[in-house]
Amino acid sequence: MTTEEVAKKVVELTRKQAWKEAVNTLYDKDIVSVEARTMDGSSPETRGIDGVRAKTDWWEQNMQVHSAKVSGPFVAHDRFVVQYDVDVTDKNSGRRMQMSEVGVYTAKNGTIIREEFLPAV
Repeated sequence: MTTEEVAKKVVELTRKQAWKEAVNTLYDKDIVSVEARTMDGSSPETRGIDGVRAKTDWWEQNMQVHSAKVSGPFVAHDRFVVQYDVDVTDKNSGRRMQMSEVGVYTAKNGTIIREEFLPAV
C-alpha cells in the first residue's frame, strides 16, 4: 500500500471506531507510538505492536465513546495527519470530556512505523 492508501484506511477504520482492526492490519511490528503525556507519569513513548495493542485495549476498557469525528487524511511523502475530535466519558471517574488531537503518522512499506499524538490546547 502507498502512504495515501494507508492513510485512507486509517480514516475509514477509525471512523467506525475499529481501533483494533487498524492496529492489527496497518501497524508495523516495530511501531513507535508517542503520546503528548500520560496520566500516570510514565514514558509517553510505546515501542512495539504489543504495547500499542495494550494502549488500544486500555482505551476501549476505560473510555465510553459518545462520538468520534475523524477528519483527513492530509498526506505528503511518507507522512500523513488525521484529526480526531472525541466526546468520551472516563468509565472510572464518570467524567465526560471533549478532546481534540491530531495523529501524525509515518508509513513505510505499506505499514505505519510511527505515530505521534498532538492535542489541541
